[in-house]
Amino acid sequence: MLEEEARTSNLPHPDAATSAPRIASPGPVASPGPVASPGPVASPGPVASLGRVASPRPVASPGPAASVSAASAIPPAPVASSPAPAASTPPAPASPAPAASIPLDPAHATAPVADHPVPGDAPSPVDGVEPHFGSFAAEHLSPSFPQRAPWGTAQRLRAWQAEALDLYFGLDGPDGEGKGPRDFLAAATPGAGKTTFALRLASELMRRRVVDRIVVVAPTEHLKTQWAEAAARVGIRLDPFFSNRHATPSRQYHGVAVTYAQVAVKAEVHQRLTMDARTLVILDEVHHGGDALSWGDALREAYSRATRRLLLSGTPFRSDTAPIPFVEYHPNAKGIRLSRTDYAYGYKRALEDGVVRPVFFLVYAGQMRWRTKAGEEMEAQLGQDNTKDITSQAWRTALDPNGDWIPAVLRSADRRLTEVRETVPDAGGLVIATDQTAARAYAAILEDISGEKVTVVLSDEAEASGRIETFSKGTSRWMVAVRMVSEGVDVPRLAVGVYATSASTPLFFAQAIGRFVRARRRGETASVFLPNVPQLLALAGEMEAQREHALDRDSDADDQWNAEEDLMDAAEREDKASDALEQEFEYQALGSLAHFDRVMFDGQEFGQLAVPGTIEEEEFLGIPGLLEPEQVHEVLMSRATRQSRHRSTREATEKENGVEPPSVDDGGLPAPLHRTLKEQRQLLNTMVGLYARQSGEPHGLVHAELRRICGGPAVSHATVAQLQARIDVLRKRVHS
Repeated sequence: MLEEEARTSNLPHPDAATSAPRIASPGPVASPGPVASPGPVASPGPVASLGRVASPRPVASPGPAASVSAASAIPPAPVASSPAPAASTPPAPASPAPAASIPLDPAHATAPVADHPVPGDAPSPVDGVEPHFGSFAAEHLSPSFPQRAPWGTAQRLRAWQAEALDLYFGLDGPDGEGKGPRDFLAAATPGAGKTTFALRLASELMRRRVVDRIVVVAPTEHLKTQWAEAAARVGIRLDPFFSNRHATPSRQYHGVAVTYAQVAVKAEVHQRLTMDARTLVILDEVHHGGDALSWGDALREAYSRATRRLLLSGTPFRSDTAPIPFVEYHPNAKGIRLSRTDYAYGYKRALEDGVVRPVFFLVYAGQMRWRTKAGEEMEAQLGQDNTKDITSQAWRTALDPNGDWIPAVLRSADRRLTEVRETVPDAGGLVIATDQTAARAYAAILEDISGEKVTVVLSDEAEASGRIETFSKGTSRWMVAVRMVSEGVDVPRLAVGVYATSASTPLFFAQAIGRFVRARRRGETASVFLPNVPQLLALAGEMEAQREHALDRDSDADDQWNAEEDLMDAAEREDKASDALEQEFEYQALGSLAHFDRVMFDGQEFGQLAVPGTIEEEEFLGIPGLLEPEQVHEVLMSRATRQSRHRSTREATEKENGVEPPSVDDGGLPAPLHRTLKEQRQLLNTMVGLYARQSGEPHGLVHAELRRICGGPAVSHATVAQLQARIDVLRKRVHS
């Protein structure tokens, strides 16, 4: 009972410091007397006061003790058992009823209670000097929860975390100069340790009596639990089971962990949390606050009166113009309103500090065939300079589990994982799929390849969070997921990834790649397999770019936010219903073949085309799993040279033996392209004009005849191969 009272009395409270009198030196004790066994004690014994002790003093032995100086004070710990009463100590008043006897909601009271010191109990300033940030609660939490700190981390706080804390408490706020701002946006690359920074800041704010309650808002249920577990490690007890039917948190908790969707459903419940106590609200991955208009409005209603708000994100930008709650926007030189980040820690600096792994991308292209909704059979090389529509359809065909492209890439990825596990035995792989059907199909393919059971994580399954945790703690090879593992979920042993989804926004790509960059030991690298799609390659080449969220779009910019393209997309959506009535067929993937294209690292490209399963591809799949960042570039250069030698030897042997190289349909490599799509169109139009003058036929009839003979869509949607076929037909006719 006393143990529960002591733990309850340690909870931070604004009046705790004044209500707990300081106890003088204990002085000499006549005789300790016999000490009872440490079993249950009926009475807590005579104690001067059950209030919170400001600076307790340890006693070396039960005999006569000398006065202990204030400089030797230590933080109080939970009381294990009460000592026997001393003869010279006057009796104390009856103790109050323990906090444990307060009736609680059964569903709410079943949450675990962490047995840790309260974060507010930290060393008091000595001679007016505040202790450094590593001297109080959260000191023993790894800088990158849940795994230990990476190599070379001498202090418990990483350099960026200490730097951000110094910046926070150096800013002015509602409590005065140097007391910290009300809102603070910290953007740190995935895997850098945002959780540790946030909990350290929360501990310090509670220690300084700035806040009494902590509220964490996370994107998913799994992350909610993950936050509660991390907080328990530093003595902050968060209730991840708090629901909208509860008016207030249970008294044994310092706060709650909720989801953005939970707040959106009943904002008034969460508003009451900030009104009943001085509250720090931690908005994890705060860009989710703009996912829906109702979410943003609910967050503003619930937390507009919070004492402090800490905004966290690994990607503090969005692919749309929805405003993010509590983020400040300032116009740039063009008048475009951009988000303002208080502290930013990007991938480039994190890589230099050894906080994250170097990531290199293995790019795979291939030959794709499909039937359009209009009934036309199309063929294109994935990665050619095609139109957006052709690229999208070819990409979709490549990801079809019934084709040959995705099985070939998964086989190469499994071979790469085997190589990595030679030096990192528990290394795992993750396949990010577009939908649940594809995820299950990919898992079946991987089980045939690896011979091991594959973990499948679907967001709508109740046991999804448990599967992620089991995989994270285990040593199995592969996990396949749709979207649940793309953001915030920590599985530090992931070292090989396959990006098998059609999502191409900068936000999703950055979060997905962030699952593989968390460093655990010196020299670990990450390998991600990508389809040869221009949007993805551009994002892979901009891993180190710092982005800001824009509320306005630049109509002059040549990017995916072009205003003219927005109008075209809107028009196409309006015509979708009428187009559907005219379509007699459905899209159907007819076949796909894969070949290795190149490796991308640090904005550079290495290697050349290779058939999967050959020694030319093996040069890059067999890269060691442990490399220093500066060694990766040297190894890739060496492997590219060796691959070129292998190819020259193979081609010379084929030429000597009179063997023709296999065609693309037989698994061979495509012929090199000497013209871009724009040049092909110009050449075709020139040829059509020449033939039209010779034959006297209109240009439109010539184009229609070429489509009838060669097949394929109109010139604006035709691939390089289809345009070349029409050019060849015209050349024969012009010469004749």
